[in-house]
Amino acid sequence: MSHEFHASILREYDVRGVVGDTLHPADARALGRSYAALATSEGTKKVAVGRDGRTHSPELEAALIEGLTAGGLDVVRIGMGPSPMLYYATATLGVDGGLQVTGSHNPADYNGCKMLLKGRSVFGAEIQDLGRRAREGAWSEGKGTVTEADVIDAYVDRLVEGFTGNAYRIGWDAGNGAGGPVLEKLVKRLPGEHFTIFTNVDGNFPNHHPDPTVEANLADLKKLVAEKNLDFGIAFDGDADRIGAVDGEGRVIWGDQLLMILAAPVLKELPGSTIIADVKASQTLFDRIAEMGGKPLMWKTGHSLIKSKMKETGAPLAGEMSGHIFFKHRWYGFDDALYAAVRLIGAVSESGKSLTQLRSEMPISVATPEMRFQVDETRKFAVVDEVAARLKADGASVDATDGVRVNTADGWWLLRASNTQDVLVARAEAKDEAGLHRLMTTINNQLQASGIAPVEAAH
Repeated sequence: MSHEFHASILREYDVRGVVGDTLHPADARALGRSYAALATSEGTKKVAVGRDGRTHSPELEAALIEGLTAGGLDVVRIGMGPSPMLYYATATLGVDGGLQVTGSHNPADYNGCKMLLKGRSVFGAEIQDLGRRAREGAWSEGKGTVTEADVIDAYVDRLVEGFTGNAYRIGWDAGNGAGGPVLEKLVKRLPGEHFTIFTNVDGNFPNHHPDPTVEANLADLKKLVAEKNLDFGIAFDGDADRIGAVDGEGRVIWGDQLLMILAAPVLKELPGSTIIADVKASQTLFDRIAEMGGKPLMWKTGHSLIKSKMKETGAPLAGEMSGHIFFKHRWYGFDDALYAAVRLIGAVSESGKSLTQLRSEMPISVATPEMRFQVDETRKFAVVDEVAARLKADGASVDATDGVRVNTADGWWLLRASNTQDVLVARAEAKDEAGLHRLMTTINNQLQASGIAPVEAAH
């Protein structure tokens, strides 16, 4: 017995593909076998399995469990829920690992699997190694058992444990993702008035795409906040491990701005601690953390990479522009948008200001959204290296943590290769439009020097 995965589905952070095209139940079964071989080689006997709300998740989950048990692992099924609920189950059920069948924030025809083992994310080289095990049929044998655990109420209890926050009027958008049922239970436990939309789980995502980092997907939430004159609004992605927010005026509060607000109470309690953000985050965030007495640390983009860095540095909090927020402080260190929402209410309460006021007081800067442009997979990392070499020759101030991030008198710009797609990602931030235009010109010149068509000029 062996199995060959479609090369495109073994991603950096998870396994993900288009169901019926690059991903089939046979792949889920083989993934279960390969994961079981890895896990049992480390002495693991029992793992938790959850799934999101996609139409094909039950079928893939069943095949995954067949593979896990045939490989000798006992499985505790926690049923449908957000990815963080599976992470919570993995941390609290006395199991050594966990797997969540989820397509995250991808379109409805996508699905995949996020994996944890012995307190770490399975990512990068380990995922490639699962592919090798499948190809060689290097699998363990056994007859694992399957039991079920209902963790949703314990999870909601834990989300609100120790909560001390004010009563606000809040709008919530679950985007028809897997976090909806948990959200409905959660708001009943929070003070204030809560208005929820799209909390019924529907894997076809009939209302909008479940990715709160794209502003167009926040239109319904903005409308709700405006119509009901709410204090603010919170949105989740398809598996509720990423958060989006808008203030009372409907202005988006981006991942790095949320981190600025969330860091304040943490640094009050743990002065001098390290707070991590990815290379796409604003300079104003790093400056603000330092101002509040914390140690800002810029790290590579990618939730698995950030989690590893948190362990290494003992950081109580980390975040990404993409809305992944990781609390180790009073939590487990994994990215959980529902928990981040609870902490956001607490942080706003503690600030003595409204979220709208906090947003208004943030330093003014103009930034581009994330700009992506196609590049041949073989050229992806080479282009970044070429740009880095030219910058070095020019004596520019470069941070090479993940791609190149360049500081200039105008502000900063970033160029990095995506770990999950054959694209280069660019971003720039300046104090004014003229500065932003100059930064964009620099990026375009660098791309053209490496034979890549320029991105659209910033407007």
